[in-house]
Amino acid sequence: MSIEMIPPGLIMMLAAILIAFSRGHMRTLIVLAAPLLTLYAVLQVPDGVSLSAHYMNYPVELIEGSPVRRLFATVFSIMAFAGGLYAFKTARNAELAAAFAYAGGAIGVAFSGDLLTLFIFWEMMAIFSTLVILMGGTEKSRAAGFRYGVIHFLGGVILMVGIIGHYLGTGSLEIMAMKATDFSSWMILIGLLINAAAPPLSSWLADAYPESSATGMVFLSAYTTKTAVLTLILLFPGEKILVFVGLYMVFYGIMYALLENDARRILSYSIVNQVGFMVTGIGIGTEMAINGAAAHAFAHIIYKALLLMSAGVVLHRTGKSLCTDLGGLFRTMPITALCGIIGALAISGFPMTSGYTTKTMISEAAALEHLPVVWFLLAAASAGVFLHAGIKFPWFVFFQKDSGMRPKDAPWNMALAMGLLSAFCIGLGIWPEPLYAMLPYETSFHAYKASKLVFYLQLLLFSGLAFFLFLPLMRRTRTICLDTDWFYRRAGKALALRLSRGLGALRAGVMAILSSLWGSMGSGFDGLVGQQKRLAASWSIGISALWVLAFVVAYAVIYYLRAM
Repeated sequence: MSIEMIPPGLIMMLAAILIAFSRGHMRTLIVLAAPLLTLYAVLQVPDGVSLSAHYMNYPVELIEGSPVRRLFATVFSIMAFAGGLYAFKTARNAELAAAFAYAGGAIGVAFSGDLLTLFIFWEMMAIFSTLVILMGGTEKSRAAGFRYGVIHFLGGVILMVGIIGHYLGTGSLEIMAMKATDFSSWMILIGLLINAAAPPLSSWLADAYPESSATGMVFLSAYTTKTAVLTLILLFPGEKILVFVGLYMVFYGIMYALLENDARRILSYSIVNQVGFMVTGIGIGTEMAINGAAAHAFAHIIYKALLLMSAGVVLHRTGKSLCTDLGGLFRTMPITALCGIIGALAISGFPMTSGYTTKTMISEAAALEHLPVVWFLLAAASAGVFLHAGIKFPWFVFFQKDSGMRPKDAPWNMALAMGLLSAFCIGLGIWPEPLYAMLPYETSFHAYKASKLVFYLQLLLFSGLAFFLFLPLMRRTRTICLDTDWFYRRAGKALALRLSRGLGALRAGVMAILSSLWGSMGSGFDGLVGQQKRLAASWSIGISALWVLAFVVAYAVIYYLRAM
């Protein structure tokens, strides 16, 4: 069997199983080699369907290649390598295994040629990303992981309803461009937008991601929202409502990031903001706009991971992430600070960085389509990004008043991972042509026109001036910013308490009846399932995660073998 016949996502999933049960140098070898092998397999996938079969009487297309699919799968593989290099010395086996299976699910989505295969990988991503959050190992991470799982499984149900309706209406599961004109297509669109962190459920991202470990959040930032961007490109290019949704996300992310005190929550809201740029481009729908959305997704995965790696090193070395607790760290963490600054400049779209050569394509598309309001709002948002991520994050973490802490700089593997992504950020800013060549449509876009360059430099420099002029207003205090998740968190807690009391009363009644009917048999039953007995004993999250990982990956392998 040639490598073109092997689904690249399956390589990552098999690696996840090996990582879960390996140790030492063997685990390190698997963590670093599997993404590179996957990347090679991604680049060998030809255009068109290269692997199809029937599964439960449904036609499925396990591998379908196209330029935009390869583009996303390529950056997913690069991110898995960089994330593995960053995490392998500190992350637990269960976390790395879940993260690699999560990445495999994203790559599986990228090459899915039909809606059924896409849905299966979509749900695998939901399962394994939930496990990554649970690996945070705190009470907050467990609660956040549960809320995250509820939201994403709800999104999966909505997506499946849409897929079933679409199949019943058209008789086809093929992935093709559609319009949101009926109930089924609207359900599919809503299911995708939930994963994109679109309103009104945008808050799941900032609620859950910062509760993961310092290494786990690096993986989380790369896959869920960007697979949603890819599927929106494939299924809903030119859907005009996405322009409004994207603009809302852009300014929602800026507003909350400016209010936040927690460095990782700042960067979480920044993810929503940046995905908003991509969603807006998809809504515009022209070849230039789709190219811009795809290119910006590629660049965003790289520079956002770099920013989160920088924040993760700070958390790893100091145990703190609140801006009010940090400051002056550049003295003993120069490498981490420098890499954080490079990521901050890239996310701001500063010239000579990757963010500039990709984000400006979306603005150019708005101008070419004679959408002056959209163009103006995107330009204003670029200034806002520079305020909250380009300046606020590095200033309050590394340069504000001295916190008195003198932590060591990044461990060598973390520094190497940040250096690799920094090189991507600068390299794609200076020489973007290799990325442009991978885009779904041919482009003659030139980012470094004199007028464009001067405009963006003025915009960013004046927004930087505004930051320092109003620095007293920018200083954060120990406050909590309430978001829309407050409503379902409060309601969910109240509902859980009521259910718990009701089930407890029901159990007590059942046990009383069993005890009275069967005497000693009832006592034996109570001894088996009582609070101190084996079946009721608490399992660690790591052990539970390994079992879930094994079962779900086994299902993926069986799915492929049966379909083939």
